[in-house]
Amino acid sequence: MIRIDDTVISLDLLSEKFRCDLSVCKGNCCKYGDAGAPLTESEALILDDIFPVIRDYLRKEGVESIEKYGTSLTDIEGELVTPLIDDAECAYTIVSGDVFMCGIEKAWLDGVVSFRKPLSCHLFPVRIKNFGDFTAVNYEKWSICQGGREAGRKDDIPALSFLKESLFRAFGPEWYKELVTVKKELESKRKF
Repeated sequence: MIRIDDTVISLDLLSEKFRCDLSVCKGNCCKYGDAGAPLTESEALILDDIFPVIRDYLRKEGVESIEKYGTSLTDIEGELVTPLIDDAECAYTIVSGDVFMCGIEKAWLDGVVSFRKPLSCHLFPVRIKNFGDFTAVNYEKWSICQGGREAGRKDDIPALSFLKESLFRAFGPEWYKELVTVKKELESKRKF
């Protein structure tokens, strides 16, 4: 682990290779999990605001789940998350062929909303967790992302590079630049 400001970062984020490969994983990060996507309070408010606009992008089952449970809900751990469809995929998923994708992001790509998608989704396979005086930034090795790790190794794409845009969004460009500097220093010392 390394520390930058009030963040503690997993070394795996610096050493692993990663590139999403939807042809292999089929968007299963939107489909599987024990709860919906983690949300911040401000993201929950945004979902309330944009739901009428993105509603037509979503599947009937997703709309029904959102109407039943709300645009966000509190899970058993007391955290804000997106609702699910039948305790499975996120209510905001859409399906293109056999691939699960984010309906919010589709609306964003079409220029309909200015909110791309929850930060937790944009960062995946990185998860952040606030612990009061610090924030943990962990690279998660879910089995559903095995294809992404293989694609990253094949194409020699560091996870840190693949996730640059989402890490900028989460922590800012200066933080990211400092993390890249730390990575170069560790590589020069052959720490990983």
